[in-house]
Amino acid sequence: MNFNEYQEKAATTDLFQPSGNLGEVGFVEKVLGLAGEAGEVTDKVKKVLRDKEGGFSKEDKLGVAKELGDVLWYLANISRYLGLSLDEVAKMNLAKLEDRANRGKIHGAGDER
Repeated sequence: MNFNEYQEKAATTDLFQPSGNLGEVGFVEKVLGLAGEAGEVTDKVKKVLRDKEGGFSKEDKLGVAKELGDVLWYLANISRYLGLSLDEVAKMNLAKLEDRANRGKIHGAGDER
């Protein structure tokens, strides 16, 4: 499965549909959901660091993977609401990172470094 196929399948489980208004409930709900799911990934990792000295069990990895899947779902749908394919977003990200690497700017701060 590629990113665009995933995005199409993820759209079938969205309770809302894009209307073109980015102030709509469906879009805002996706952005808030992304933040929540990213927080769940962070929390699971934190607990392994705190409680298990960073030793991830198979169950821990599976738990993180499930949360990453939820992050991916929200990314796919936010992209769709913006009229972007997930494949397009992934390619833009890799191009940005390659450009930074070529200019020796992987480290540092700021979007336009």
